Amino acid sequence: MVRRYNRLLVALHICADIVLAAWAFVLAYGIRFESGLIPVTRGYPPFEQYVNVLPFVALLTPLAFQLQGVYRLRRGRSRVDDFFAVLVGSILAVVLGVISTLYVQAYFASEEAKARGAYEVSQLVWALFLVLNVVFTYSLREGIRELLERRWRAGKGLKRILIAGTGDLGRMVADRILLHRELGYQVIGFVDDRAGGDHIGYRGLPLLGTLAEVGDIAQRDRVDHLYVALPLEEHAKLLDLIELTSRECIDVKVVPDLLQFIALRARLEDLDGLPIINVNDVPLQGINTWIKRAIDMAVSSVAVVALAIPFALIAALIKLTSRGPIFYRQERMGLDGKAFTVYKFRSMEEGAEDSTGPIWARDDDPRATAVGRWLRRLDLDELPQLWNVLRGDMSVVGPRPERPYFVEQFKHRIPSYMLRHKVKAGITGWAQVNGWRGNTSLEKRIEYDLYYIENWSVTLDLKIMWLTLVRGLFQRSPAM
Repeated sequence: MVRRYNRLLVALHICADIVLAAWAFVLAYGIRFESGLIPVTRGYPPFEQYVNVLPFVALLTPLAFQLQGVYRLRRGRSRVDDFFAVLVGSILAVVLGVISTLYVQAYFASEEAKARGAYEVSQLVWALFLVLNVVFTYSLREGIRELLERRWRAGKGLKRILIAGTGDLGRMVADRILLHRELGYQVIGFVDDRAGGDHIGYRGLPLLGTLAEVGDIAQRDRVDHLYVALPLEEHAKLLDLIELTSRECIDVKVVPDLLQFIALRARLEDLDGLPIINVNDVPLQGINTWIKRAIDMAVSSVAVVALAIPFALIAALIKLTSRGPIFYRQERMGLDGKAFTVYKFRSMEEGAEDSTGPIWARDDDPRATAVGRWLRRLDLDELPQLWNVLRGDMSVVGPRPERPYFVEQFKHRIPSYMLRHKVKAGITGWAQVNGWRGNTSLEKRIEYDLYYIENWSVTLDLKIMWLTLVRGLFQRSPAM
């Protein structure tokens, strides 16, 4: 039932996206050539010419959204995530539209059609289409979200959840669901063979019976999902639960009691027909690494050119106000635990660590120069790391790199610390834009770094870059 509902909702989204994309394209043509708001200086193309392109736009837009994961329905996805998914999907739709129309015109159009440019589209029309399509599509999704959340707040359309297991794992599942009531879930209670002591219910949720009674409880209380959250020693009962629930139309979701071992997203692999669980899988591999590298090259190249004059001014200030080199080189640990040399604008007196050895920087560090304090406060000392990005040592977005001296200490003290080296280090990251930077909790930084690694996407990278620009002016702390 749930899958049928999701498929229907996806189908409605696809139909709506086709209609909205077509309307956005037609409206973009009207604004550009019919409204009189924008002067037409290079000829007036007939509307029929744009009608030729309309099928490409209408069909390629849902394809681009599918590639971007817009149709992966997930309760709890934030509005920011929805916006960036639609934005990146629309950009991809424009790229596919331009490529496909050029290809059709070059290889399939008649000579007469080529001569009159039957598939040519104004760049300004593409730009207007991009803006309009993002506005229309995102507004539609926000409207649907608001309607659904209103229904859920009114107690309508809620998915009824039964949790098997009242131990720590079962309680953790209940806590997460109760924390996010906007997801439209309602926990009706627990089932467990342990019916005594403190196992009678939790947070006002009743213990409805034993595991053997799951079938009757599911039928009586109209259960939609059964979350199996049993400890490892009781997982032998899982087969019995699946057999009992197979007679009812409910979804069974297993929460593995491996949380102390699994720090990243687990993935099921196949070894000649034998299922294998990879407990530390990351999405950033294969073609995704090439996509991320292309974005890094584009962003860092543009940034280096755009910041050439500020770079020169900072370099001159450093040279004129203190003795020593302009740039500071330091060994950091990056992808797969391999060391590399990171570049920064020198912000401290030359030889600042000669007598102390490696130590953490502090607020108002006495070793910092006058210019260096200003650079560190604005994080401008990190800008030369764009060169590290161009070289491939780092990425624009990723966990901040640490010095091998400190890595040796942290990896024994902080669980899963070394997993942050599953991806390239970054100039900015998910932890930094959420305020965990400088002399803040290492444990929280690792938590946010691992979330980024597990949930990497192009959309998340763009979101972090945007938040870095927006929040960077208001959350200053010393660089590491």
